[in-house]
Amino acid sequence: MIRGYIGIYTARLEMRFVSSLKEKRALIRPVTERLKARFPVSVARLDGLDAHDWELIGVVSIHHDAIWLEELLQNVSGFVAGNGEYSVVDESFEIMELE
Repeated sequence: MIRGYIGIYTARLEMRFVSSLKEKRALIRPVTERLKARFPVSVARLDGLDAHDWELIGVVSIHHDAIWLEELLQNVSGFVAGNGEYSVVDESFEIMELE
């Protein structure tokens, strides 16, 4: 049997100074695109799509090594926190074993 793990990172981003959805997308889209280009992950905008001042993003990756996934998600977290004009107000990490 092949073993594998899936790693999930979610982050709630807040931009209290933003006044329009267009302005918010201009802040979020570059970060999500750079995440996909820099790390072996998939990225999705999960919630807050109709709100102008916050958004929830999700990042996922799959690998055979849980420790590698944990390090990857920590690097993703650092990248998200340091590459945008927003505040990361909540984040979560989860590693699940695939059966």
